[in-house]
Amino acid sequence: MEILQARPHTTAAELAAGLGVTERAARRYVGILREAGITVESVRGPYGGYRLGRGTRLPPVLFTLPEAFGLVMVVLEGQSAIADGEDTVGVALGKVIRALPEGIGRQVAVLREHASTTSSRYSTHPEPAITATLVTAIANRRPVRITYRSTPEREWSGEVDPWAVVIRFGRWYLLCHSHRADAIRTYRIDRMATAEPVDGTFEPPEGLDPLAVVEENLSSGWPFAARVRFDAPREQVAPWVHAAMGRLEPDGGGCLLTGTTNNPAMYAQEWLARMPFAYRVDGGPELRAATEALMTRLRAALAEDA
Repeated sequence: MEILQARPHTTAAELAAGLGVTERAARRYVGILREAGITVESVRGPYGGYRLGRGTRLPPVLFTLPEAFGLVMVVLEGQSAIADGEDTVGVALGKVIRALPEGIGRQVAVLREHASTTSSRYSTHPEPAITATLVTAIANRRPVRITYRSTPEREWSGEVDPWAVVIRFGRWYLLCHSHRADAIRTYRIDRMATAEPVDGTFEPPEGLDPLAVVEENLSSGWPFAARVRFDAPREQVAPWVHAAMGRLEPDGGGCLLTGTTNNPAMYAQEWLARMPFAYRVDGGPELRAATEALMTRLRAALAEDA
């Protein structure tokens, strides 16, 4: 039905190619639609083919069962509170399920009812209304005044030129130019209390790669230095190092990683500890202390009883 609505006068051969079936099967599908009371007209001649009858209307969205399951699975993975009747995403998902054909909707509803989930420890769920305001401002190239909570005790307000929304490891970031700092900034959207468009326009940088800029931004400016030397060539280590860890450069027969972090314990325990290469933490002192604490804990886990 979608093919016939989008391309009237579709031939049996074109319909078969679009569905990935034989022409015979395509004609059988047309017959099934007609048996279901849907008017499908046949037009003969060089410009002929199948078309939907006048007045035939499709539902706003049609999902196959795998598509519907995929949609619900993504929502379940990212939003553990969808069982809450007042949760925005939960209400929206309920509307989608009710709009599905009965057979598909029934199976998807069972999935939602019996699946249990918990969000990633890194995931955040920004306010949808604030996110919508930011996305609209990005599309219209309008500045925005945001109220931001850097910490639970510190809140400030300022204007920004919103360039892009970036989702990274379950967290939502706004990449922007801050009027307040006159510099590129990356702000977590879940920490925004308000966002309101203001008068004016802006032009984002040409050739902007939002994800690359965000990752580079997140790896610099933090209070604790990170300097790690690997005994493996850069091309082997690079796939294991994401940009937020810092800059990786060749160094003799190995390579050197330099960056900054706001959480030395996480850097040592979750980022460095998973590396399958020999490495040495040259600096800074906070990262060395966090690495030593990790080593002490691991040694204790293997210690024999006295």
